[in-house]
Amino acid sequence: MTASGGATSTPPLRFEHVAAFYAGPEGALGACLGFVREALQHREPVLVALAPERNEELRSALDDDADLVEFVDMTELGRNPARIIPRWQAFLEDAGGSGPVRGIGEPAWPGRTRDAYVEAALHESLLNLAFDDGRPWRLLCPYDLTGLPPDVLEEARRTHPVVHDEPSGATTYAGHGHAQGAFAAGLPAAPDDADGVEFDGADLGLVRDLVRRLAEASRLSPAAAENLALSVHELATNSVRHGGGHGLLSFWNEADGIVVEVRDGGHIRDPLVGRQLPGLMQEGGRGVWMANQLCDLVQVRSGEQGTQVRVRMSP
Repeated sequence: MTASGGATSTPPLRFEHVAAFYAGPEGALGACLGFVREALQHREPVLVALAPERNEELRSALDDDADLVEFVDMTELGRNPARIIPRWQAFLEDAGGSGPVRGIGEPAWPGRTRDAYVEAALHESLLNLAFDDGRPWRLLCPYDLTGLPPDVLEEARRTHPVVHDEPSGATTYAGHGHAQGAFAAGLPAAPDDADGVEFDGADLGLVRDLVRRLAEASRLSPAAAENLALSVHELATNSVRHGGGHGLLSFWNEADGIVVEVRDGGHIRDPLVGRQLPGLMQEGGRGVWMANQLCDLVQVRSGEQGTQVRVRMSP
C-alpha cells in the first residue's frame, strides 16, 4: 500500500517499515522532522541514524528537544550494512517494555559504491524478515530522489511495505521472498585476473598468513591487515567444518581496497546469518558475525549452488 504525509499517531500493530522519498538537503529535513517530533510528543524513544550532516541539520531543527533523541552516524554504522540490524535490535532492547518506539535509518546515502548499494538493499529487505514477527515499531528510511541511481530507488519500493508521498503513486513491495531470493542468488563472478587457492583443514594457518601478506602488500594498516586475515581465517574454518571440508579462496584488488572471497559447497539457510550475535551453544554463524564486525563490507550469498562470502577492506 502507499501512504502519504506523516506517520499516524496510532501505535503500529506490527513492524512498520516505511520509505520516504525526498529531494536534496531541504527535503531530507522535511522527511524526518515531523516523524521525530510526533514521536517526542507521544514520549516514544527515537534513534536517528543518518549521515553526520543530516544528523546535525535535524538536531539543530529540534533545538532543545534534540537531547531527547539518540543520534548515530550511519556512515560509520552502515559502512557495512550487515551491522545495522544488530543496532536496531539493541535499541529495542534498551527501550524496554512493549510500547511504541521509532527509528530513522538511511543506509543508501548518495555516493556509495555499487556493491554497498546492493548490500544496503539486501539489508532493507532483511529488516522485514528480522522484525515482522516481533515487537511493533516504526522505522522510516529516507531516499534521495536527486542523489541516488534509479535502480536503487526502484529497489527501495520493493523492500518497503509502506511508501510515503510516492511520486509514482504505488509501491511494488515484494515480500519476504524477495529477501530470500536475493540471499540465494550468486554474486557476480570474480574478475578474470583474480587469483585463487584451494584449501582444506590442513591449510588454515597458510590461509591466514597468505591473506595477511596480501593485505600488507595492498598497504592496509597493520590493524586492518590483521582484521582481514582473522576474518578470512574464520570463514575458511567455517568452510572446513560446515561446507564439505574444503573451499576456494579468491582475491583481487579494486580501486577502494582488497577483496577476498571464500567459496564452498555448503548451504546456509538463514539469510540473517551474521546479523545476530550467535548464542553460546549455537553451531555456526560466528565466522560471518566476526567478519561483519571487522571488515568494511561483507557480502554473503548461499543457495543450492553453495556459499560465497566476499569481504572488502580499504586502506
